[in-house]
Amino acid sequence: MNYFKHYSLFRFLKSFLLIILFLPNLFSQSLKQEENENIGLFSHNPDATFRLLKEKYNKANEQKDIVQAGIYLQQMGQICYHFGHYPQALDFHLQASKIFKANQKKDLLAENLNDLGVLYYYNRQRNLARQHYDEAFAIYKSTHNDLGMANTLGKIGQLYEKQQKYDSAFTYQRQAMSHYQKINNRQGMSKIYENIGSIYEDLARYDSAYFYYQQSFTINQKTKNQIAQIEVLNNLGDVLRKTGKLNEGLIYSKKALDLALDSKETYQLSGAYRDIAKAYNLMGRNDSAFHYLELSRKTALDIYDENSNKQLALLQVMYDITKKNNEIEQLNNARKTNQIIGLAIGIVTILLAALATVIISRQRLKIKSERFLNEERNHVYETQKALMEVDLRNKVLEEENLKNLLEIKSKELSSHTLHVIQKNQLLEKLYHRLEEMIKDDRRDPKRQLRQIMQEINQSFNHDQYWEEFRGIFEQVHQSFFDKLKASSENLTANDLRLIALLKMNLNSADISSLLGISQDSLRVVRYRLRKKLNLAQGDSLSAFIQAL
Repeated sequence: MNYFKHYSLFRFLKSFLLIILFLPNLFSQSLKQEENENIGLFSHNPDATFRLLKEKYNKANEQKDIVQAGIYLQQMGQICYHFGHYPQALDFHLQASKIFKANQKKDLLAENLNDLGVLYYYNRQRNLARQHYDEAFAIYKSTHNDLGMANTLGKIGQLYEKQQKYDSAFTYQRQAMSHYQKINNRQGMSKIYENIGSIYEDLARYDSAYFYYQQSFTINQKTKNQIAQIEVLNNLGDVLRKTGKLNEGLIYSKKALDLALDSKETYQLSGAYRDIAKAYNLMGRNDSAFHYLELSRKTALDIYDENSNKQLALLQVMYDITKKNNEIEQLNNARKTNQIIGLAIGIVTILLAALATVIISRQRLKIKSERFLNEERNHVYETQKALMEVDLRNKVLEEENLKNLLEIKSKELSSHTLHVIQKNQLLEKLYHRLEEMIKDDRRDPKRQLRQIMQEINQSFNHDQYWEEFRGIFEQVHQSFFDKLKASSENLTANDLRLIALLKMNLNSADISSLLGISQDSLRVVRYRLRKKLNLAQGDSLSAFIQAL
């Protein structure tokens, strides 16, 4: 009994791990290194940073330092963006772009355009993102800013990677690399190597992905960029794990974990825990996998709680600032009101007179408009009423046509049935006459007469008219045969013919004539049909068929 309990628990944990480990990452991998660097400016106290930037922005406006005010607007937009306040972030960046453009600050404008491109990208407006990237690149190109061009080309490459247009992604990443190499920017080159490795990983070309990730890691070691090292180590672990090198991949994931613990980077720490859990799961060590997955979950919850608190604090600061600005504006308005109150008293009479004139004019216009609207409503009502009446007449005519058609079909069915009865009666009469001729002593025509009798006898059961009869019958009695087959699936074609004739309320003599059998044979056929339909003794066959 204990064995089964442990086995069931093991299966549950294994299923749980498989589901969790292959869900999308809790934190988007598209949060690139340059974003992490920006977050470092204000991730610990975003509310205090935002309040400080707002104060500096107000001071810059008072000192008429418009360009510096634009820089503060851009930085406030970055804070709002990183904490998910996209509408406010967009407003700040657009204000900054307007200031930089008006003051011919091309490099600042291009940098802000790149921020807008990222903002539009994460709002799934890729066309607008590309438009802003192109505009930023054109500005950097005009100012011969290789660093800016490289940064922008890398962002365009990432945009194509997310659209799975890998050829274009490679092209832009390599162009970015050439600009970084030109100015010997090792941090930028490291990032491009990582981006190219990511593209190869998407294409499942893991050897190439491993090579470029290794290049990126080497540069990051030399520049002592711990956050970038953690991210690349996690990528190296992923590639090795995907190629089945679980132990080697686990080594890289544990190195990433040690660096994350040393640098206290909770985002990277959660990712490292999760990658180690994946490796242990693939190795079949589900106890260890569950342990690290639980650590990842707890770290993610800590990050979520911390970010939630930061967002609440930031929202409170934004609310306080807005409230304070509104109070200042109200005080300014009150002062202005006191200054002009004297002048207002002098012109109030003129304004009242003008207002009265306007009110009277508007009332007249309103009355005229309402009258016009009422006329339009009446016209629409009459039109709709007429259309409804026409529609009703059409439906009545359609119903009458259907009734007439049904009546015609019923007459056709009756005529067709009568014709078949008459034909069979004639054939029966001929059959008896020929039978008398055979009884005659003349022997020569006997052979031919027997052949004629056989042809006449076959004509009793001939299906020549049956399909025409069934087609007309089904038009009159729609879905009759479908309902009948639902009662019994063992009915033969002869059974269906008999049932159709019973449905028409024909007497036994006519039915036996139509089917080409004697009335005694008809009674036998009726008995067999009752058994196929599972009718109890005493139940009427005709009543059952009429009820279908």
